[in-house]
Amino acid sequence: MNLSDLDHRITGCRACPRLVAWREEVARTKRAAFADWTYWGRPVPGFGPADASLLIIGLAPAAHGANRTGRMFTGDRSGDVLYEALYDIGLASQPTAVSADDGLELYGVRITSPVRCAPPANKPTPEERDTCRSWLVEELILLRPTLRAVVVLGAFGWQAALPAFAAAGWQVPRPRPAFGHGAQVSLGGLDLFGCFHVSQRNTFTGKLTPAMLRGVLRTAAGAAGLPTTP
Repeated sequence: MNLSDLDHRITGCRACPRLVAWREEVARTKRAAFADWTYWGRPVPGFGPADASLLIIGLAPAAHGANRTGRMFTGDRSGDVLYEALYDIGLASQPTAVSADDGLELYGVRITSPVRCAPPANKPTPEERDTCRSWLVEELILLRPTLRAVVVLGAFGWQAALPAFAAAGWQVPRPRPAFGHGAQVSLGGLDLFGCFHVSQRNTFTGKLTPAMLRGVLRTAAGAAGLPTTP
């Protein structure tokens, strides 16, 4: 088993009836601005090199973002913020992500999420989160030889990821550490960092600024052994 095999298996998952129905309905009806697109409409695999030392974990694909393009954080404003920050510190080849074939490359970084299908109102149920966890556990196990640091975007991702880290063999403290922007936790060979999610709700209100995001990413990149630009 390698990451390519895992990614292929993920795209065929139909385990959660509500999510399957929603992602496929969105792909059929589309948004007017994307009427000419053929939507992906399937679970979205992780994006980035198989030997990544830094992992970024989000929440779930956006209905007209990754559910349309088939690539994590691609085609929506949350992705615009994230990839621009990665580009600014030298971890991405370009500052924009518009389609899966736009030539974007990540350097030492992989991006994934604990829920692989776009959920209604961006809110997966706890049952859907738990059903999807096995995919993240498998991904973490495959990344383990090179993985040194993780940035988790938002409290939902944090709560969903901690059990996955434990299942993949890392030492998660008890009681489980609380989420917070700038939170840092050692999992025994893996440094975990919390960051407010790059959602419009946070970026438009100033709760998360570009400087705040770059700060967490730089710190995590340092822990992962990745060089960044000034």
